[in-house]
Amino acid sequence: MPKTFFFYDLETSGLSPQEARVMQFAGIRTDLNLQQVGEPVNVLIRLNDDVLPSPEAIMVTGITPQQTQADGYSEAEFAKMLNEEIFTPDTIVVGFNNIRFDDEFIRHLFWRNFYDPYEWSWKDGRSRWDLLDVVRMTRALRPDGINWPVDDKGQPTNRLELLSSVNQLDHVKAHDALSDVEALISVTGLIKDKQPQLYDYLLKLRDKNEVKQLVNLDDKQPFVYVSGRLDNEFNKATVAFPLTAGKNGSVVVYDLRYDPAPFLQMSQQDLAKKLYATWDERSADGFIKLPVKELQYNRAPAVAPLGVLAQADGWKRIDLSAELIIKHRNVLLSAPGFAENIRGVFENRQEYKKSPDPEAQLYDGFVPDIDKLRIESVRNASVRDLADFHPNFSDDRLAPLLLHYKARNYPSTLSEGESLAWEKWRSDRINASLPGFLKSLKTLSVSLKDDNKQFVLQELQLWAESVLPADVDV
Repeated sequence: MPKTFFFYDLETSGLSPQEARVMQFAGIRTDLNLQQVGEPVNVLIRLNDDVLPSPEAIMVTGITPQQTQADGYSEAEFAKMLNEEIFTPDTIVVGFNNIRFDDEFIRHLFWRNFYDPYEWSWKDGRSRWDLLDVVRMTRALRPDGINWPVDDKGQPTNRLELLSSVNQLDHVKAHDALSDVEALISVTGLIKDKQPQLYDYLLKLRDKNEVKQLVNLDDKQPFVYVSGRLDNEFNKATVAFPLTAGKNGSVVVYDLRYDPAPFLQMSQQDLAKKLYATWDERSADGFIKLPVKELQYNRAPAVAPLGVLAQADGWKRIDLSAELIIKHRNVLLSAPGFAENIRGVFENRQEYKKSPDPEAQLYDGFVPDIDKLRIESVRNASVRDLADFHPNFSDDRLAPLLLHYKARNYPSTLSEGESLAWEKWRSDRINASLPGFLKSLKTLSVSLKDDNKQFVLQELQLWAESVLPADVDV
């Protein structure tokens, strides 16, 4: 089968992939020339009664829980569709900030529904690509031929709806998943048409081995790097230097825009304080940030050799010079102990507190091989089989996850004891999120005067009343 793109977008009930849920999924498959293949996909996914969505998120999308209940797929049905019909072999999955946002929701969706949370993005010729960093690098290095938007304060912005608008591309309804996908394909075509060489180069970087040829610790060389974590005033672009190994196969890089000298004699403890400083600490007068960050090879980073700066006034565009880069690189190389200290900072960083919720434990470890056949048997089990299905999982996360899977998708399969356990978990979850939900509703009810928005608020109030535990009232 020839490779195809599948451009997709999600609308969700909130920002956290562990806590929030997918409410709308839309996508369009194209060939590599961006010609549509087949019909668009545009579906709703039922919100279950264990979720109080973020009112702010619902105000943006306009999708109510009641709509998803009336017209949506169950999570199990949706996960099966994704696995069998959408993320097919040789598919390049593409979104706009998808690697940091949408893809995380897909991973957690698969985790909750007993599918491998990773294979959809790499196995059998599959891969993923993120157009946000492609847009950023194009703007920073090869902006000609494209109109670039600014926000209401005159600052550069790469919001999809503004990119579409200033380039007169169709984008009927921002924050509707299918409309966003159509706009994304148009922006992709614009970059492919106006800057084909850069487009083709960045497309290859979805392969982590291509990235490693440029960014590696065996032959450390400066490289051009564009990332959302970098300074906005330079269009998120700089020249970076591979410094040391990070965690989980990543590499820690240093931003050569900044003189390393102030940091070279710092202890590991002092470096950690700078790296993990709070917002208030960073905002204080005299604070000097530590310009290091992790680069993940498998996240299609926007990197390029220094040679790209020799053309189209590249050095000038990002306000750097080759002389300054060489100077700062030499300072780094003169103090190898600094790299070791930075490695220690990343190795010893405090991990986030682990959640007791099995649905949020995806990254607590890989599922042992002995459980993989049992996981497959769960999703292949009939409703009749599920009623008395209790695999002897080796992984402690999977038994409670199975209870949740059955309760959400096949509630008739629950025993009396399982129903009580689910209701306890569901009640605790609703009660924990209720205060914030009600506070948001109250704030929005005062500030929003639009009749359609007020209707959505009323629907959210009704939803909350319908899912509250029996002993709770609002």
